[in-house]
Amino acid sequence: QVQLVESGGGLVQAGGSLRLSCSTSGRTFSSYAMGWFRQAPGKDREFVAAISWSGGSTYYADSVQGRFTISRDNAKNTVYLQMNSLKPEDTAVYYCAAVRHSRYSGGSDSGRYDYWGQGTQVTVSS
Repeated sequence: QVQLVESGGGLVQAGGSLRLSCSTSGRTFSSYAMGWFRQAPGKDREFVAAISWSGGSTYYADSVQGRFTISRDNAKNTVYLQMNSLKPEDTAVYYCAAVRHSRYSGGSDSGRYDYWGQGTQVTVSS
């Protein structure tokens, strides 16, 4: 069982930055591909970014490409999402997710992820 805990959300003005963190339990963090997803009120959950177990491959939604950066520190059992040039449409609850890399190397398919955090709210004011 993997427990995921997100942090770093908050209220920021448009154009600002936030860094989200997702800390995990257990000693096998490096065995998991990680993803970030978000869900705005009244909308479906959508893919934001993902990273392979080694960090060698990263994936981004078109809407965040060039503004967001996903990274991981396997020694700290943590994955990060650096969010720059934030826009009001980035407002959502952000979730991190994990899947064993042997099952899925990482990507936009939310149904492939086995573990989810509780989410952290990001609000971008205009």
